[in-house]
Amino acid sequence: MNYYITLLFLVFSGSVSAQTVAETEVKQTITTFFEGFHKQDSTIIKRVVFKDIVLQSIGNNKEGLLQLETQDFSEFLKAIVSIPKDQKFEEKLLSYNIQIDGSMAHVWTAYEFWYNGQFSHCGVNSFHLIKENDQWQIFYLVDTRRREDCKN
Repeated sequence: MNYYITLLFLVFSGSVSAQTVAETEVKQTITTFFEGFHKQDSTIIKRVVFKDIVLQSIGNNKEGLLQLETQDFSEFLKAIVSIPKDQKFEEKLLSYNIQIDGSMAHVWTAYEFWYNGQFSHCGVNSFHLIKENDQWQIFYLVDTRRREDCKN
């Protein structure tokens, strides 16, 4: 009887451990993305994105109408690296909710965006990742952007 309990414990703890490793790898991919983002280093960002990445944002335009914008990845990189070095920006991730099924992962991160020490906006990022050749890569990123209902 003790043998079966021990065996069940080992099987269960092994599956929990494997999930934790995958979650750690996925979270590290997001961390690396933001490392490159904050350093304005496109080489770092490119290491963790899939070749056909899609970038989108949901927010209100100047007239207050909801819109979904799609941004070209190369234009995104140009915009990030062209921010003047004397301008400080930081996207503070407030939480991670990671879900994994085989070679697909979804990460939901609440965030606050700060520019030159001033609060700019908040929202959530929704990252979709694929595991290819034993590496997690971001293939889809959509975020929301708002100035109201933020916890700053």
